[in-house]
Amino acid sequence: MAPLVFFVGAASSGFGKGIALEALKQGHKVIATARNSSKISDLKDKGAVTFDLDVTHPLEELKPIVDKAQQVYGRIDILINPAGYILEGAIEEATHQETYDQFNVNVFGVINLTRAVLPHLRAQKSGTIAHFGSLGSWRGSPAAGIYCATKWAITGFTESLREEVSPFNIHVISIEPGYFRSGFLNPGARFSTQKRIEDYDDTAVGDVRRALEKTDNNQPGDVEKGCKVIVDVLAGAGKKVPVRLVLGSDAQAVIRGKCEETLRLLDEQKELSFSTDYPKGE
Repeated sequence: MAPLVFFVGAASSGFGKGIALEALKQGHKVIATARNSSKISDLKDKGAVTFDLDVTHPLEELKPIVDKAQQVYGRIDILINPAGYILEGAIEEATHQETYDQFNVNVFGVINLTRAVLPHLRAQKSGTIAHFGSLGSWRGSPAAGIYCATKWAITGFTESLREEVSPFNIHVISIEPGYFRSGFLNPGARFSTQKRIEDYDDTAVGDVRRALEKTDNNQPGDVEKGCKVIVDVLAGAGKKVPVRLVLGSDAQAVIRGKCEETLRLLDEQKELSFSTDYPKGE
């Protein structure tokens, strides 16, 4: 199989960097981006082509960079859209600006980079777009409500876009990891709301804050193993790209539990749900 061209946004750390390294290891071509490409010089040394790109910039600024990147190999086969961070804090504690900034990176930036790449994929009638959802795409969490809201948004965006672009032989997938030792929870990577309300300290919000501290660098997921699975699935010759890829035993447990709870809820409310319809024939 001929090598594929991976365009990796936010490749300076975590899954973005890991996927770039794994793709290079497997013999694929990689175009890697970061706000400051000097931070990914190690990827360049390994054969990646690097560009400066900030996903929070306006679409009209992203398009010329993507256009230039597409000219390197004449195509883009796989877009990896991993930009994101977690804002830790109760919803009441988060300011409008902190909430907007979280959505700007995790959602708006992902959408705009997708918009910048899509014309090239449509023109070549092929390609795969991989977004990053999360275990938080399935279950809300105290102290991470804004983050979870962004990840639920990514899931809805992924499913909708998948239907829109399938006629062009473009696949869209949401990669949904559990807790991985990606540096995601490290100081400097995890942001906290500036405001703190003491009333929340002895609630589930406080419990989650303390749990995040204990979880940092003790997560069950191995990023290197996860990235190998991701590249294998996305580059799998002749295999259908699934709508989502769940990674980690913890994610499996949480998602199964959520699905079972939802089915029970539907069963409990079935009579009420049906009672709101017009009678048949009216």
